Amino acid sequence: MANSSVLRSPAVDDARDRQVPGSFRDPAGFVFTRDGAVYRQVNVASRTAYDQLMQCGLYDDLTKAGLLIPHSEVPLAARSDPRAYRIIKPERIAFVSYPYEWCFGQLKDAALATLDIQRAAMARGMSLKDASAYNIQFRGSQPVLIDTLSFEPLEDGRPWVAYRQFCQHFLAPLALMSTVDPRLGLIARAHIDGAPLDLASRLLPIRTWLGGRLLLHVHLHALACRRFSGGTVKTRARRMTRAALLGLLDNLRAAIDRLSWSPDRSTWAAYDGETNYSTNARKHKEDLVHQWLSGIGPSTVWDLGCNAGRFSRIAAAIGAYTVAFDADYGAAELTYRACRTLRETHILPLVVDLANPSPAIGWAHAERSSWADRGPVDAVMALALVHHLVIGNNVPLSKVAQLLARIGNHLVIEFVPKSDSQVQRLLASRADVFEDYTRAGFESAFADHFHTVRCAPIQESERVLYLMRRR
Repeated sequence: MANSSVLRSPAVDDARDRQVPGSFRDPAGFVFTRDGAVYRQVNVASRTAYDQLMQCGLYDDLTKAGLLIPHSEVPLAARSDPRAYRIIKPERIAFVSYPYEWCFGQLKDAALATLDIQRAAMARGMSLKDASAYNIQFRGSQPVLIDTLSFEPLEDGRPWVAYRQFCQHFLAPLALMSTVDPRLGLIARAHIDGAPLDLASRLLPIRTWLGGRLLLHVHLHALACRRFSGGTVKTRARRMTRAALLGLLDNLRAAIDRLSWSPDRSTWAAYDGETNYSTNARKHKEDLVHQWLSGIGPSTVWDLGCNAGRFSRIAAAIGAYTVAFDADYGAAELTYRACRTLRETHILPLVVDLANPSPAIGWAHAERSSWADRGPVDAVMALALVHHLVIGNNVPLSKVAQLLARIGNHLVIEFVPKSDSQVQRLLASRADVFEDYTRAGFESAFADHFHTVRCAPIQESERVLYLMRRR
């Protein structure tokens, strides 16, 4: 498995080529970057599978359906490696995200896309040899497979070798998110090869033992894995007809389809309404954000604390690819559903807690990039956010400014004073020890890292909006 797009990775082979850390495990080939472009080496060992993919019609089927990232072949001289059979240049993903940053709907759509890809592969005499969630990325709201070398010829009678991985990466975490709590999607951050089935089995409610597809694919699957682990068991090779394999895919799809999660109605209403704004104030804020972003002309924007994505849509409307971050699963879910309904290609909603963002994990702390290392971007929006970090999480203003300067060249940021009812609510259950949390203190802390380009009080409110440029 391999991610096809990164911003930073350690150098290998020569000064120009940099291998993507997350692709070193795949003997079929690896991903590398050169002069900002992404390439993939196809090793001689995977020649048969690659040629079959390209010649049997599967590549055309999947790329036309938007399920596989398209690529072009480049001259082999682009890589002086005796293992190389082909060098391909895949379309670059605008932002690499990870399963532990997805809301429930994103993980579910990624699972269904994986099953669709496997069914299409079988129709062309091929099969997915792995079903890693890390092989799926999002182009806006569209899940797409990025691992061109995930396919192998379909062998008659052979079970689907990726079945267990599919259950660990998709079915088990979806079941936990649906029946227990959506925050259990974070289990993928602790277990890089997916939710252990025995752990998922223990965490799922007792009712899931009473029958149905979770009993088969999680509970009994976990018992079978435990039974056959660590020992030598002599059994006859189990054979599965193609009809049986298709039946397995149908059963998995039905299991995924039955799983659901939604924010409750009161939460929906809270996300949709921006508190502390009159109609005029909200309109004024939207106009300022649109005007200032248009003046910058960013190609990439991060919207931190995006809520239901109102201002992410403004950034996307001016042509910026916008990653919309929120710590709340409900907010990310609502934003994703809106993007999917509108077939949005310029907004990617993700679940990230800025007080504890995604770290670099995996082998040598490098297989999966940290949240901050996937920047910097042209512009960052931090609207109605700073008071949550400073007062809600005890992060000094100087630290907030330092982080935002690391990830963005421009900053559209809102200061919410202590007199605001939202700040008063944060202070209601604690002593006010935040002496520096004033407008003057805010401006002083950010002046160390940014030039203030524009400043405007928001009409009919005590809040102030700033446009800043990194020093």
